[in-house]
Formats: sequence, structure tokens, C-alpha cells
Amino acid sequence: MTEREYNECVKSYADNVYRFILKNLRHEDDARDVVQSAFEKLWRNREGVDVLTAKSYLFTIAHNTMIDHLRKVSRVSLKGEFAETAKVANKPQDNLKKILNEALARLNETQRSLVMLKDYEGYSYEEIGKIMGLSESQVKVYLHRARVQLKNYLVKPENVI
Repeated sequence: MTEREYNECVKSYADNVYRFILKNLRHEDDARDVVQSAFEKLWRNREGVDVLTAKSYLFTIAHNTMIDHLRKVSRVSLKGEFAETAKVANKPQDNLKKILNEALARLNETQRSLVMLKDYEGYSYEEIGKIMGLSESQVKVYLHRARVQLKNYLVKPENVI
């Protein structure tokens, strides 16, 4: 990968990678750090990365960096009142978006990542499998279970608008 191709990857994929990581971490600064680390790793390994697989490679790096970040953060305990007040943004959300974000937050880390990669980013089952280190059939099963869990939460009477 040349410097020009790397710069094109940054322009093309930075927003998508950031959105994917932000939806999973739900913290803007942490998401920026993870995305920056992913692009830094891509830069350091650019010689061995084919430009045709750069997007998949980048999402794989970002996902793995996010997992490492979550493991590190889980070792640090935060005060209860701080954890409850931490938000992605201080903007008011409409009810539908709030409910959808709550439903996504109820999914485990793997399920949330699968939903984000398939439904928000549009990856194929095969591509998601490569990114997440799962077989294509595992991706389908886990994604189905995640969607069932989302559906069950979203159709609760208290969540119906």
C-alpha cells in the first residue's frame, strides 16, 4: 500500500470505523483513541496490506483494538455515579433513537459488533467472519440471536411508540 492509497483509506473509511467503534464503546474519546490506534497500525503495516483488502483489515484491527481497550477498562473500576452519568453526547435524543440505543446496549459485545457490521456497515457474512474471527455459520447464528433479542426488547409495550 502506498502513502496515497493509505490516505485514500483514511478518507474513505475513517467515518465508518469511528461510527462502528463509537456504537460499541459509547464513549467519544475512547472511540477516537481506538480508531487512531487502528489507523496507526495500518500505517505501520501498510507494506504488507493489499489495498483491495484494506477496509476489512482496518475493521479487523479496529475491532481487536476495541476488545483490548474494553478488557483494559474492565479492570479499572469507576465510581457508580460517574459511570451512570457518562454519556456519548449531551444532545437530546428522540425517543425512537433512545430505545434503539438501549436495545443495542443490552446485547453482548459480540452481538452488538455483528449487528453493527451487518446492518450499519453492510458487510457480508463472510467478511464479518474474517473481521471477528468466526465462521460464516457462527456469524449467522449469533446475528440471528442478536436480532431476536433486539426484536423482543423493541416490541415490549413500554417501548412501543
